[in-house]
Amino acid sequence: MGKPQDQKLSSGALIPEIGYIVSRRAVLSGLGVMTLLGASGCSQALEPPSLEPLEPSGRMSPVGVDDMSTGSIPPISVDSNITDNSTMYASLIDNGFVIPAVPFQKIRPEFRRQIVIDPTGEAPGTIVVRLNERHLYWVQEGGEAIRYGVGIGKAGFEWNGRAEIQYTKQWPTWTPPKEMIARRPELVKWTGGQPGGLDNPLGARAHYIYKGGHDTGYRVHGSPEWWTIGTQASSGCVRMINQDVIDLYNRVKVSPTKVPIVVV
Repeated sequence: MGKPQDQKLSSGALIPEIGYIVSRRAVLSGLGVMTLLGASGCSQALEPPSLEPLEPSGRMSPVGVDDMSTGSIPPISVDSNITDNSTMYASLIDNGFVIPAVPFQKIRPEFRRQIVIDPTGEAPGTIVVRLNERHLYWVQEGGEAIRYGVGIGKAGFEWNGRAEIQYTKQWPTWTPPKEMIARRPELVKWTGGQPGGLDNPLGARAHYIYKGGHDTGYRVHGSPEWWTIGTQASSGCVRMINQDVIDLYNRVKVSPTKVPIVVV
C-alpha cells in the first residue's frame, strides 16, 4: 500500500497522512477473537527487504505532537520519548550493546511508535495487543495510548484473553523449545539457553506473560529483525523493534503492580 499523500486545508495547512488521523479519532473496528500464534520459540525469520523508502527523507511522520484542530477531540500530548522518527529509531548503546539504527523509512508509518487517542477502553497501565491490526497499545491517562507496531506468530498455539506481565528482563536468555530443535537441529547448541545479545531472538527486552500464576509461554519481546514488524513472521510471541521494546519496558517497570495484558 502506498503512502497517502498529504492534503491541504483552505488555509494552506497540511493535513497529516490519513492513517494517523484515523488512529487519532479511534475509528478502529474488528476486535473479534483473534489468535496469538506460537509459544516462546519466537525465532523464525524473514529476509530483510530491499525496499525503496516509504518516505523520501528523514522528515518525521506527524507523531507525538499534533496541534491541528479536531473539534471536540483534544490535541495529542507531547512525550519526550516520542519525538521524531530519526530520534526514536537512532542507534543507541544499552548495557554495553550497540543497537543499530532502524531504517524507519522502510517501515510503514502506521507501525512506528506514536501517541494516539486510546481505542481500547482499558484502564491506564494496561497493554493491549490487537492482532488483526498488528498493534500494541500502552494505555495512558487522559484517554490516550502509545501505539507500537508488532509482528505476530505465523503458526503455533492459539491464545487470546486476559493475563498479566509477571516479570521483565533486559537482554534475556533465549531457550528454544524441544519442538523447534526437532525442526532445526542446529539449535541444539542452545539447549541450555542462548545468552542475551544482538542476535538473540528475544532482543533487548522480554515481558513474560502469565495467566493464573502459570507461564503461558508467550512473550512480548524485542527483535533485531525490524523488517518483520507488521507481519506474521515469528514462530510465536509478539515481537517489537528493539528501540520500541526498550521504551515499553521503561514504562512497565515503573508500574507499582503487575501489568495487565489483553490480547484480542
